[in-house]
Amino acid sequence: MSAPEPKQISRVAVVGGGPAGLMAAEALAAGGVQVDVYDAMPSVGRKFLMAGKGGMNLTHSEAAGPFLARYGARSEQIAPLLRRFDADALRQWVHDLGIETFVGSSGRVFPADMKAAPMLRAWLHRLRGAGVRFHMRHRWTGWASSALVFAALEGEVQVQADAVVLALGGASWPRLGSDAAWVPFLEARGARVQPFEPSNCGFDVDWSEHFSSRFAGEPLKSVAIGIERESGAVGWRAGECLITATGIEGSLVYALSAPIRELLKQNPGEGATILLDLAPGMTPARVLAEVTHPRGARSMSSHLQSRLHIAGVKAGLLRECVGKEEFADPPMLAQRIKALPLVVRRPRPIAEAISSAGGVAFESLDAQLMLAALPGVFCAGEMLDWEAPTGGYLLTACLASGLVAGEGALAYLKPLKAARA
Repeated sequence: MSAPEPKQISRVAVVGGGPAGLMAAEALAAGGVQVDVYDAMPSVGRKFLMAGKGGMNLTHSEAAGPFLARYGARSEQIAPLLRRFDADALRQWVHDLGIETFVGSSGRVFPADMKAAPMLRAWLHRLRGAGVRFHMRHRWTGWASSALVFAALEGEVQVQADAVVLALGGASWPRLGSDAAWVPFLEARGARVQPFEPSNCGFDVDWSEHFSSRFAGEPLKSVAIGIERESGAVGWRAGECLITATGIEGSLVYALSAPIRELLKQNPGEGATILLDLAPGMTPARVLAEVTHPRGARSMSSHLQSRLHIAGVKAGLLRECVGKEEFADPPMLAQRIKALPLVVRRPRPIAEAISSAGGVAFESLDAQLMLAALPGVFCAGEMLDWEAPTGGYLLTACLASGLVAGEGALAYLKPLKAARA
């Protein structure tokens, strides 16, 4: 009697070694398939490590409702991903890697040592232990019939896989591998891809040379930015930002990058007007009272510094954005302090952005993130059409989508696995 033929093990190619790709690889390896991870860079997790240089923000501790709202127009599509892997699940997953976490004063969640590298090392050790194989310096260049094609050091490499998870990133930070070079390959196969735009980005303002040379690099603390809604009401958000030589950036600006971008689209070539509240802790009535308080022989600048603590870059902004007549009119000046119009001209280039909006449209995918036009091909991470502010929301959704895509690929392979049994 001849020996039975060995069972064939399904093979899945994961293209992209960022958080989404690695999470997909982990899910697939746990499902008993052979996983090969391909990445164009010399090592995996480059953007992950770069994002962790200032302190690795893993996720956020706020309640589920506000957390989901951070995904804006794509909240409905992100919701099922977070139901599978939410902020609590992420923290437990990190703890299982042997990394302790803590919640900062802002509600953000960090590793105890604030570093990304130890977490990545522990994760890669676990993946390699599960049999995941890594192929570095393999740049995906599309398909040759059903085979994936990679440009590698040894030349062209063709790979046949039973399923594929693409986690190729968006279009921000191209030097770390997220260059959107994959877009034409998917579009040629019938996938719908929304154009990429900068997200979590700064914006250009046409500063005067005097203001730019004097205040570039100055932080703008204790302010609020207001954006007029369709209803005419103004929505305000408080925080901090930074004056740059070309405009404004920083956490407060990043959080509002999507609505500012939309305002710019409504007025192409004209810029978009946002409002700055330079004294968000005071009511308009209080500001008016302080501005109109008798100042004697003091200059208005000295008066504002004494009564409202408006000095330095805030005083510079008033001089930059308020005409002489308005500055000399105390009631009008009080209004400007509470709602200073600032015209932003354009977002900074996408290569400078922390993340990107746009990508593979959810309408092109099923619930398990498989492309309708390409059965057996799944997409995850920032290459999908969604965006979120900084604060751990980006990483959480990347990991959640990677897990869902990996589990989706396992479900897709079940009939094949049963046929080979």
